Amino acid sequence: MNEREAAVSTLLKTAQSRGYSNIELDAAIKKFGFSGVERAFFTALFYGVIERKITLDYIISALSSRDISDIDIKVLTILETGLYQLKYMDKVPESAAVNESVKLCTRFYAPKNSGAFVNAVLREYIRKKDDIPFPDRKKDFVKYLSVSYSVPEWICRMWLGDYGIGSEKLLSALSRAPRMTLRVNTLKTTPDELISKLADSGIEARRTKYAPCGVKLRGSVPTEKLEAFSELFIVQDEASQLAVEALGAKAGDTVIDCCACPGGKSVGAALQMKNEGAIYSFDLHKNKIGLIDGAAEKLGISIIKTDVQDATKRRENMPRADKIICDVPCSGLGVMAKKPDIRYKSPDDIKSLPALQLEILRTNAAYLGSGGDIVYSTCTLNKRENADVVNAFLAERSDFSLSPFDIGDIKTDGMCELFPHIHGTDGFFIAKLHRK
Repeated sequence: MNEREAAVSTLLKTAQSRGYSNIELDAAIKKFGFSGVERAFFTALFYGVIERKITLDYIISALSSRDISDIDIKVLTILETGLYQLKYMDKVPESAAVNESVKLCTRFYAPKNSGAFVNAVLREYIRKKDDIPFPDRKKDFVKYLSVSYSVPEWICRMWLGDYGIGSEKLLSALSRAPRMTLRVNTLKTTPDELISKLADSGIEARRTKYAPCGVKLRGSVPTEKLEAFSELFIVQDEASQLAVEALGAKAGDTVIDCCACPGGKSVGAALQMKNEGAIYSFDLHKNKIGLIDGAAEKLGISIIKTDVQDATKRRENMPRADKIICDVPCSGLGVMAKKPDIRYKSPDDIKSLPALQLEILRTNAAYLGSGGDIVYSTCTLNKRENADVVNAFLAERSDFSLSPFDIGDIKTDGMCELFPHIHGTDGFFIAKLHRK
């Protein structure tokens, strides 16, 4: 099966199972044995169609007399992959994108005459691509944003309400693939030493702007090329690193990470503590705990103790903590650039999250000693999951207050939102709460 066939097959499977795109992608790469250029093309096409589906379907509707809902799902998926190649993949010849898409109709046993339909729509796009009218920015700004950046209207409407006209820059930034960021294992090296080692292998990198132990790669680097340095870093966005910096854990502290998997913040705190003290890393999912243990072992960290725990349930005999990491389950809207299927959540999918987040914060605050700190964080941009949750907690607990912290040259009052178009990080929220 070639890359185009595999992309259509995997997209259909993902839609049918409503599974996670990254899991389906990894399974397909292993199944079909893709590597090098084939793997890169397949990955770009698979993720690209998911990311740009709203835009692609809008264009297909403009070029076809059929309603999108009336197009067979296999034919629609083939059209989306063909159109994505024509619109977003400059190095793919137009003839190859069209002809290979037509062939896929036979390969996937699409309904009769589907090949002719696919051929007609794609060639019509080639003829009219510069004349297809998009929604008018002035008449319907929400629809314009939705179609232009392939994000559901409810998210565009919410962000316009929360962040105003700057939402377009936010959406634009989330439409670009971010560079990989590493958190340096300071038990074994320094950021400058790692940058030098990477350079010797032909990998360009630079220090992160805000996080003191971060390194950002300058280009797209295959993960296998980084394998030789795997004991010297973990992959972690600068925003997540900054949440750990805000925590301010010291050598000898006792730290609880209540929603720990995949373990990046536990690892970051352990490095911050110079591997001295104790970190208790809990997660609801037993099958994910091994991710934390594996990362700690690879990096030479010995102070992390893992266990399964529901963060909303009170655990008996918990040690009194100096610091608590409360990186709660969230809608993930700040990481859409890395996980494109997140954008297709509905308002119903996330409406119960603030209540869950507040319950987790309440439950784990009980483990904190006097004078201790909690860092509450999410990888989303949604005031209902962020500032509103923190303010609701503070209204209940007069023994807690916001604790100001700095992010590089950015000074906060104890709460901070990070934006990809402003800070060059994931969309992220950090709040630091101090127990008096």
